[in-house]
Amino acid sequence: MRALEPWVESPLTEFLAESSARLVLLMTSSGQVIAQHGFTRSLDVMSVAALGAAIVASTGELARVMDAGSLGHVVHQGKHGGVLLAPFPLGEKIWIGLIVFGQDTSLGLVQVFFHTMAKQIREAAPGSRSDEQILAEQFESELDRSLRRLFGR
Repeated sequence: MRALEPWVESPLTEFLAESSARLVLLMTSSGQVIAQHGFTRSLDVMSVAALGAAIVASTGELARVMDAGSLGHVVHQGKHGGVLLAPFPLGEKIWIGLIVFGQDTSLGLVQVFFHTMAKQIREAAPGSRSDEQILAEQFESELDRSLRRLFGR
């Protein structure tokens, strides 16, 4: 797996320390793994990422069919721990956090720290800063792109 970007690594490290999560995957909505912690085999990472992305997609489709907007996070809790699947927006994309936690923490704590991590990642992600300078050479294309987005074209 490739090295993590600092804007992902720092919030993830903080999340792991605060939440006591056992396993964590950060992935895109298509199942591409961005970061992981706690897995020992790459086959497990890829299988879990594919399943997690599929569960979030099917839950989203179920919400659409029910005209429910969004069903939010998916949680499975058992006697010895739980799994949280939590999609969050990152620019125009959706990322998904898959967190496995044990009895040494609670769903509520995991959710609070996850929301903090997602916010930190969103704020630090390249392109999320409103103070980015647009170079003169890029001005016209940036203006055209912004106008198309504004007017839905």
